[in-house]
Amino acid sequence: MTRIYLSPPDVGAEERALLLDALDSGWIAPLGPHVDGFEKEVADYVGVPHAAALSSGTAALHLSLILLGIGPDHDVVVPTLTFVATPNAVTYTGARPVFVDSDAATWTMDPDLLAAELASRGPGDRPVGAVIAVDIYGQCADYDRIQAVCDQYGVPLVEDAAEALGATYRGRPAGSFGDLGVFSFNGNKLITTAGGGMLVGRDGDQIERARRLASQSREVAPHYEHREIGFNYRLSNLLAAIGRGQLRRIGAMRDGREHTNRRYVEAFGDVPGIDFMPIADYGRSSYWLSVITIDPEVFGSSRDEVREALEERDIEVRPAWKPMHLQPLYADAPCRGGAVAERVWTTGLCLPSGNGLSEADIDRVIRSVLACRR
Repeated sequence: MTRIYLSPPDVGAEERALLLDALDSGWIAPLGPHVDGFEKEVADYVGVPHAAALSSGTAALHLSLILLGIGPDHDVVVPTLTFVATPNAVTYTGARPVFVDSDAATWTMDPDLLAAELASRGPGDRPVGAVIAVDIYGQCADYDRIQAVCDQYGVPLVEDAAEALGATYRGRPAGSFGDLGVFSFNGNKLITTAGGGMLVGRDGDQIERARRLASQSREVAPHYEHREIGFNYRLSNLLAAIGRGQLRRIGAMRDGREHTNRRYVEAFGDVPGIDFMPIADYGRSSYWLSVITIDPEVFGSSRDEVREALEERDIEVRPAWKPMHLQPLYADAPCRGGAVAERVWTTGLCLPSGNGLSEADIDRVIRSVLACRR
């Protein structure tokens, strides 16, 4: 029986042709025409003027905080329901992550809890240097409300749109909010460069500095001249070529994932004990992953029992993100709220969501979940 994967890459003839073009051109290093082209095309797609292609979304998060001047004396507010890369990037700078819970209606950062956290800060407290909002599972956070809170307290906002390229908020593309936006092109994302990321923004000087930092902070000189610590964070021309081919097909890829989600909703929508990640009415999700929640008392099997049963049928599934405030790594970090994220974690299950899933694959997943009912 063929294994069904959670979110496999979908790479075709166009990507192959562009990759061969990059090989034949001799541009193998982390610079070249495909890097330049990929940066411009992503910036145009997102609707921002500048972009820097990087080795990962984590690298983009790290550089975004450096550009904002975040350091050891700062706190940075992040949602607790996220991948560990978000608070890790904060920790790289020496700053301290401060977690806030999700809004039950969207699973993204709760704007009211963010406001409460910023309002609680007094003159003797560590300053909040930035807020990072995460577009969880492909759904944008509520940026009208979050940006208003950040503006009220004069705190910069970074949009972690690592999971959300192709999504929109009130008609605007994900990644275009806040001071800087971040994307990931990891192998399981909507579009992939095998490994890679992008930092986007409106300030050309900032993005140019990000490129320099990502290239070991080499100064313009005939020799290797360095005035500040840099990083090896640039994306190669070969991988950028793959990304350009992927970006040309992003509409079909997003539609494919939405179709998969719709099939799951049709199959499980009336099944007692199964619910779905709520989709906000303010935008369009990228549907990076389709996530269900399972009430074991009603459905008859727990989330983990369903997960194990599907794995036995060679279907890859994954629990929802474990909140950061429950991670041993961040057990001592402050957290405001947490019950919503904990409920998502204990009941949430990510189903196979790739845009290349066949109807037979989707049917097999559905049958396997329903077979767990008792």
